[in-house]
Amino acid sequence: MIDILAANAERTEQQDRPTADSVRAAREAGAFALATPEVYGGRSANATEIARTLTGMGRACPATSWIAGTCLTAKTLAGGYDETVLKELFADPDALFCGTGVPSGRGETEAHGVRVNGRWVSVSGCEDAQWAGLALMVDGVFSFAQIPLADLSIDRTWQMAGMRGTGSHTVVAEDVLVPAGRVTPFKGPFGVATMQLFAISVLAPMVGATFGALDVITAMFASDRKPYMTAYANMGASPGARQWLAEATTLAQRAERTMLAVATEIDAGTGLTDADGSRLHLNLSEAARDCRASVELMLDLHGTSGFRTSNPLQRFWRDVAVGSRHPHLNAYLAVEGFGRTVAGVTG
Repeated sequence: MIDILAANAERTEQQDRPTADSVRAAREAGAFALATPEVYGGRSANATEIARTLTGMGRACPATSWIAGTCLTAKTLAGGYDETVLKELFADPDALFCGTGVPSGRGETEAHGVRVNGRWVSVSGCEDAQWAGLALMVDGVFSFAQIPLADLSIDRTWQMAGMRGTGSHTVVAEDVLVPAGRVTPFKGPFGVATMQLFAISVLAPMVGATFGALDVITAMFASDRKPYMTAYANMGASPGARQWLAEATTLAQRAERTMLAVATEIDAGTGLTDADGSRLHLNLSEAARDCRASVELMLDLHGTSGFRTSNPLQRFWRDVAVGSRHPHLNAYLAVEGFGRTVAGVTG
């Protein structure tokens, strides 16, 4: 899978969605079944396996890794339905799900189901998904609906500097009648472990992208390229360049260690408290900032040629710049939350 994702990463960005080969490879490797319950043929993967899988994919193609992560989130949200609906949703354990928790649609109860209308923006992977889990208000109640993509239309609105290949377009429902069983009131709030797992699902592709950028830089150090306008024989001959390489590598490794440490706490299953949640949220947001700082150092090392559109370094940079700023990794809100915890402020 990794080789296929890497070979198709540039084309994935150019067409604003993963290539068919990338989707097929991810599916066959079980990347879309990470959160499919084991009873339905899925992996029921723990947080550590999820973090490692998405990091490996992100190193090759951050966009396809991201879609696998959002599929995980969507399948987790789909777990609250009754047995009959779950059998329908997970009939294909490797099906790609997409969705959003923003209730930008509405539903009206009818005799034979719920009539749904709405527009949901930034739905990653929607052009290749089979199911969409969409938040909406049904008769004034915050709810979720599971709707086949075949019943929806897509408005291609995703125009971004980075993460272009995620194809996070707008999903549209126009008078779609959804069976009542596939619409359920939101059974939240989610626990600390689940929320931090969602954060890992967006951080891991960014950690992988940072290591992907590092692959580009270490290859440059292994070549005969030298710092311009110097007498050095190659990049490695420069003490300053070696130091910056070491710093970039340290930041990337620290981001990964931090993420895996949080995953370990989640997998321990010891009942994380809200105070733990604020601490882990801050840790993950700091890991995202480490990713950005690491890639910035790599760009300084590579120089202006790293910004050529043919150079994968600039693609990794743009993907990290955009993806690491996802709301799950919001740094200032993480600081606020942790500040409340350590100051003993409630409410």
